[in-house]
Amino acid sequence: MAKKKAKKKAKKAFGGMTISFKSCKDPICKVFGMVPLAPSKMNKKLWGYIKKKKLIRR
Repeated sequence: MAKKKAKKKAKKAFGGMTISFKSCKDPICKVFGMVPLAPSKMNKKLWGYIKKKKLIRR
């Protein structure tokens, strides 16, 4: 008999959480501001906005 290999579950993006921006009406400049930002700063501001507005669901 051949052994069956156990299938590994693929990791879901964002730990299986979903992010929905449908209810957001804020312009981008309100989230990031008007000054140029480094990508790392943009990422921090975006995640701060997501958490503040509770846009993430499991």
